[in-house]
Amino acid sequence: MTTTAFTSAPRAAENHNQLPVDFDLHGIVGIRLLNADAKDAAAVNRQLGPIRGQLDRDPDITIRFVDILPTTSRLRYLGVNEAAFTDDAFLILKGKHKAYVKVQIPFDQVGGACEILCERGAPAVPLLIPIINLTALAKGILPLHAAAFRYNETGVLVTGWSKGGKTETLLAFASHGAQYVGDEWIYITPDGKRMHGIPEPVRLWDWHLKSLPEYWPQLSTAERTRLRTLRLMLTGVDKVANTKGGAPARFMQRVQPLLKAQQHVNLPPQTLFNQMPEQLSCTLDKVLFVASHEVPDITVQPVDPQVIAQRMVFSLEEERMDFLSYYHKFRFAFPDRPNQLLEQTENIQRTLLSRMLANKEAYEVYHPYPFEIPALYDAVSAVI
Repeated sequence: MTTTAFTSAPRAAENHNQLPVDFDLHGIVGIRLLNADAKDAAAVNRQLGPIRGQLDRDPDITIRFVDILPTTSRLRYLGVNEAAFTDDAFLILKGKHKAYVKVQIPFDQVGGACEILCERGAPAVPLLIPIINLTALAKGILPLHAAAFRYNETGVLVTGWSKGGKTETLLAFASHGAQYVGDEWIYITPDGKRMHGIPEPVRLWDWHLKSLPEYWPQLSTAERTRLRTLRLMLTGVDKVANTKGGAPARFMQRVQPLLKAQQHVNLPPQTLFNQMPEQLSCTLDKVLFVASHEVPDITVQPVDPQVIAQRMVFSLEEERMDFLSYYHKFRFAFPDRPNQLLEQTENIQRTLLSRMLANKEAYEVYHPYPFEIPALYDAVSAVI
């Protein structure tokens, strides 16, 4: 058997004169970009939103951009263009075929001081949000997949399973003077008294806009044209798809979900909320657990907050599935390099959820899908 010596690709010249770019998540997690050019910084900015701020402390997460990521041995692949490892490093591959960029993530260090090496050209830093969330978790801060707003001097946390109605609840209160806090990930302080958000764009689906026509003028001409065109296309597609049998019907049935998946726009929260506090944080006073059900009524009932806590443990685990898939690949590559935080995450979250939601006034909100969003405000506002 013939062995070929491995030689790593020569490293292209890099610009080391770029100033560091810092992001600060409410003083909880600090992120620093090194050697980031304008495109690199813009890619991360799209992921994190406007939380840029100079750090007065060492960063928790450092992302160092390089032209070519050097490797110390041959790459051994896991899956097809998904991941690879060398003798000492684990790499995520982003791209198509062999035109991919490599990103080196030390999974055994996630939660503590962690440095990610990222080749230029990546549209985003993979798994950045889960890494930030785990870093916060290691500090006793609970990242919860939730929305939050302040209404009538009351801080309201809205949580549940993905697609359960968190954004719809936020929209229901937006036109009634509510203050936006967050719509994707909410960070609860260790004492359970306060929560912080990130100003991410809010995704409005076409049915949202039909229920809340006041937001239609906020769209650009191109966005309105695109949504109108999709409506017309779906009208024709639905007619053919609903006919009995035949190749055209089967084809249109495959086209339907592809078109429906495009029926949305992303709007900055500033366009939806009359009041945007300078600091996206507030007290955590009440909890809404929202979900859809098969009956046409909207129901609001008191619920034990510990029931919410127990359920949300598994919602959080579900949200982390993509991250865990890569962590399992990392463990396959390096069985002797476990991450103790990741091995205990479920129990840590269960403890924090139970403690932070204890004695909170909580309600279970069930609604049909889709529904008239103003009706949700009418049903829920009575308990806020």
